Amino acid sequence: MPREVYTSRSVKVPEGVSVEVEGLKVRVKGPRGVVERDFSFARGVNIRVEEGNVIVEAYFPKSRELALVGSIASHVENMIVGVTRGFRYKLKVIYVHYPINVKLDKGRLAITNFLGEKSVRYVEIPPGVKVTVSGQDIIVEGSDIELVGQTAADIETATRVKGRDRRKYMDGIYIYSREVM
Repeated sequence: MPREVYTSRSVKVPEGVSVEVEGLKVRVKGPRGVVERDFSFARGVNIRVEEGNVIVEAYFPKSRELALVGSIASHVENMIVGVTRGFRYKLKVIYVHYPINVKLDKGRLAITNFLGEKSVRYVEIPPGVKVTVSGQDIIVEGSDIELVGQTAADIETATRVKGRDRRKYMDGIYIYSREVM
């Protein structure tokens, strides 16, 4: 089968959103803020803005470059969705044995009384991510899907049960919903 000479993927930029490309660094500005991403690891791939579209292309692509074109275009689409609508993860505090207390404390989330522990578990909240605690629900919101997802995963991981039977000790904080706002 002959190799392709050229492959590209185009992403439409909606009204109210501006995209700046400097080499392989992409900066997307919109009503919800700014998201920046560096794709300098993607050798052999070009990114440019032309007539309201972001074009990701590769000449004489090998399988790696073919995959990178699609992946980078998807990342740019997520960046555009992030600055226009945003992302939200919902987590639920579940306990059977000891009541878990969760509160915000100076840019970090403090988890106390997990499985009766006296020590406090902290999860750092990066800039650009908003965390809200209301009762047994924790809501993580932001424009950058990677920061929002990683923060939610860090919160879930902070209460992972170790050294006990997980069928019995199902206490913890669990992600139950991911959505675009």
